[in-house]
Amino acid sequence: MTRRRVLPGLPLSLGITLVYVGLIVALPLAALAVKAASLGPEDYWRIVSSPRAVASYRVTALSAATATAFNLVFGLSLAWVLVRYRFPGKRLVDAIVDLPFALPTAVAGIALTTLFAPNGWFGSILAPFGVKVAYTPLGIMVAMSFTSLPFIVRTVQPVLEDLDPALEEAAQSLGGSDSEIFLRVILPLLTPALLAGVSLAFARSLGEFGAIIFIAGNQPMETEITALLSFIRLEEYDYQAAAAIASVLLITAFAMLAVTNLLQARALRYTGRS
Repeated sequence: MTRRRVLPGLPLSLGITLVYVGLIVALPLAALAVKAASLGPEDYWRIVSSPRAVASYRVTALSAATATAFNLVFGLSLAWVLVRYRFPGKRLVDAIVDLPFALPTAVAGIALTTLFAPNGWFGSILAPFGVKVAYTPLGIMVAMSFTSLPFIVRTVQPVLEDLDPALEEAAQSLGGSDSEIFLRVILPLLTPALLAGVSLAFARSLGEFGAIIFIAGNQPMETEITALLSFIRLEEYDYQAAAAIASVLLITAFAMLAVTNLLQARALRYTGRS
């Protein structure tokens, strides 16, 4: 008896998938690589190693790393609360987590700038303490944290929901404290999901544009991100320089994803042996 399939067979499904990936993903990346490769090695290195470009790498990488580290703690805590506790408004909080996915990034940037400006709701509270968020690197971190938070929450949440309560009960029966149970039982099982969420959040932060340009101030050498510098070169019709600068972000994201996948595979093997 032939088993019926809801979706088309392998040849058609594979063909549609490859065409989609080729047109939507591979073709734009290939065009970027070809444009950057049209530069000679010396010109390419001169563009990507210019002081302004290096400063934008530093601002982008440090801000993305800080935002990801913050979301690692806050996102894990939020996922834990959503899975383990019942409270009024839980569904609303769960829905708000996905807001950065639905909200246009430019709108998010305008909203964050309004809130954290010196005369904004949050900015006016922080100003007496000498804390300035808008138009500083801290504002970039806030914008990156806002847009990348769902990646960690949504990757960890399903794993937490599927954890077998018997594991924690067994650890408690053996005299384990709450911290020991979390560190030795729960955290190793969450590590692959955390690595996946961290890699996605970091990659999103590296490429974020709309939510940042309004709150960053965009001062060269201080609060200018790499994506904006590439956009500026594009507006100057210097397509090769724009492609070269963008290729640095692309290479960094691919390298980070490759390392994360390797660590994730090792974590899965360790979890399987355990």
